[in-house]
Amino acid sequence: MRRMVLTSFKLLATCIFGLMLFSLANAKPLGPDVSTVIARDPGSTLPADWQRGPFMEIYVRGYQDSDGDGVGDLKGLTQRLDYLKDLGISGIWLMPIFPSQDRDHGYAVTDYRNVEQDYGSLADFDVFLQEAHKRGIGVIIDYVMNHSAQDHPLFEISSESKSNLYRDWYVWSDTKPNGWQIYGKTPWYEDQYGFYFAGFDSQMPEFNFRNPNVLQFHLNNLRFWLNRGVDGFRFDAVGNLVENNAMAWESQDESHVLMAEVRKVVQGYENRYMVCEAPGDSLAFSAINSCASSFAFGHQHRVISSSLGNPSGIEQVAKYFHDAASQLATFASNHDAFAGQRLWNRTSGDIASYKLAAATYLLQPGVPFIYYGEEIGMSGGKNLSGDHKLRTPMSWTNDLTNGGFTTTAPFRNLSVNVSTNNVEAQEKNPDSLLSFYRRLIALRQSSEALRKGTYEAISTTGWVMSFQRAHGNERVLVVYNYGNKSVSQVIESVPIGYELSPRWEVGTLSTNKSLQADAKGRVTIKIPAKSFQVFEFKKSVKN
Repeated sequence: MRRMVLTSFKLLATCIFGLMLFSLANAKPLGPDVSTVIARDPGSTLPADWQRGPFMEIYVRGYQDSDGDGVGDLKGLTQRLDYLKDLGISGIWLMPIFPSQDRDHGYAVTDYRNVEQDYGSLADFDVFLQEAHKRGIGVIIDYVMNHSAQDHPLFEISSESKSNLYRDWYVWSDTKPNGWQIYGKTPWYEDQYGFYFAGFDSQMPEFNFRNPNVLQFHLNNLRFWLNRGVDGFRFDAVGNLVENNAMAWESQDESHVLMAEVRKVVQGYENRYMVCEAPGDSLAFSAINSCASSFAFGHQHRVISSSLGNPSGIEQVAKYFHDAASQLATFASNHDAFAGQRLWNRTSGDIASYKLAAATYLLQPGVPFIYYGEEIGMSGGKNLSGDHKLRTPMSWTNDLTNGGFTTTAPFRNLSVNVSTNNVEAQEKNPDSLLSFYRRLIALRQSSEALRKGTYEAISTTGWVMSFQRAHGNERVLVVYNYGNKSVSQVIESVPIGYELSPRWEVGTLSTNKSLQADAKGRVTIKIPAKSFQVFEFKKSVKN
């Protein structure tokens, strides 16, 4: 009997111990991770000027699936690094890779120090980062400071009472404030113990940056990734960090002060880069006392308008970088519908206009960002609208069921033009868009003047725009004809003893030979319709 009791007791104890282990393994953390992270710079193996781009913006969920679940992941992205290197990019911007409440676009973060399960693990990210660095490619990741997910442990605790430890980490009001309208709706949402502020969506409550602990929390998160070797960040919605009242909720002075503190941390590491999203006031956030670099919102619309032959847009494009900072980040489209549809849709598939738009923003000053699939002319997704239309699986092949993105049904519809505009179809075609982008990027990367030179001698005449860029002893002339007819453009003030040497395949109307200036320093250039030409100033062989 005693032996039976002891045996039963041991069995019971074993079961209880097993249940305890199971509970520990599956329990939520006792509290949110707000631990301090000490800066430990691993250094950088990248070229000193990798930050000048071009960058490729990549939606991991939509780039390449490696395990057949229909969702893109980090291992799949790693498999495509050689493709990106061959394209000529120097940096990658990853849209949010953190665990998120939405498990789609990723901007409702639930854990700032981990990787979305669908994408893999931190170990997978480390391998991806190492492989990118081996190829001389830097990696910046999307970071969302403005808000967390409603399911983030910090907000869950914050909403439990009016007196808990994390209550003032978010913006709360005992009563619903009146007079607020952001993006056509009230940003205040009722919860058990008051109203919380969420300018973008009810599932994205906003942090209270008047609490200094909030900034420190984010700075520690940044150090976590910087210590891991990340090369920088793209910061989301920095114009919305601080709201003062119903009439002053965007681009407030306090937000610049916060981003200057962030920049100090990022620049405390070797050879790092950061860029901010601030469509409400891009120029202000590009200032040295703020982000120092931000996306050139608005410029993309003028670039595309010009490529379609709008004369007023041409003049605006030409003048933009006369005053705007050269570190502004340029682009044609991105993951947000408010920034415009994919370039293919906006140009209605007109290849000449498409190439002109690309050549404009890739050869002007700025740090260019290419949206994944732009290099092959991907269109928006089939039967999709809003942001989902822009965030479709990458078109690797003409397979109408999966586009070479996965071996099963993809998480979202493919692009409408997957059968024609895919990597496989364009890879070895010298006349394809992909080949065009490779040559154009190679031109930019081969020229110090085009990568980081001054912006001078800006001129517009009708449908023609020209400018010069210079760095050291190199001077380059770029001329665009946005019109539907060929033109002859006179370029003046060519220095005595110099000629214009072609740097680009300039079309059938050109002799593809160096152009000599006349006695008055003038050169006449014939420019085919809807095309551009690039020349380098070189000492004439006749002198």
